[in-house]
Amino acid sequence: MKKNILLINLCKEKLHFFEFVKPVEDILTKNKIKYFARNYKKLKKKDLLEASEVIICGTSLYDNEFFKNIDKFAWIKNYKKPILGICGGMQIIGMIFREKLKRKTKESNSFLKKKTEIGFYKEKFKKEFLGLEGEEKVYHLHNYYIDFLKLKEFEVFSGNKSTQAVKHKKKEIYGVLFHPEVRNKDLIQEFISINN
Repeated sequence: MKKNILLINLCKEKLHFFEFVKPVEDILTKNKIKYFARNYKKLKKKDLLEASEVIICGTSLYDNEFFKNIDKFAWIKNYKKPILGICGGMQIIGMIFREKLKRKTKESNSFLKKKTEIGFYKEKFKKEFLGLEGEEKVYHLHNYYIDFLKLKEFEVFSGNKSTQAVKHKKKEIYGVLFHPEVRNKDLIQEFISINN
């Protein structure tokens, strides 16, 4: 099957597209992989049919309007093609599979008044996950998380204080809370090569 990656843009703020979706586009362009991007509010059934894989890109810390529109992602549960959810995308996957969104419990930067994780963190991968294994340095930028340990459909690959990497046990549905478009760009390439 020819690659035609659907990138789903969760960003309410137009400028956030350049920080969270454009870097993923750049990775695909560099690897000569065809793609198209859609804002989640304008997503059509035709887009899902034409896609070979789907990447749900992340957003900025306070750009969370998509939480109010979770019903727009009901298609995820029965979708037959590979999905990668990045940060907000991973949170959406967890919510679609019936788990509640949780607020971060640790404040890592004193200048941020709300509890958040931002910066580079070392994460230990229990086994290989889309090319990552052992201890890896990843980029965190999130306020919320899903406790995937409560979802029996998913295997957790990494995460001490909050789940960082998961895969559905029967489907090609992956989620990462960290941002591979910042660091670990090969993860995106590994995801795309699943069906090769």
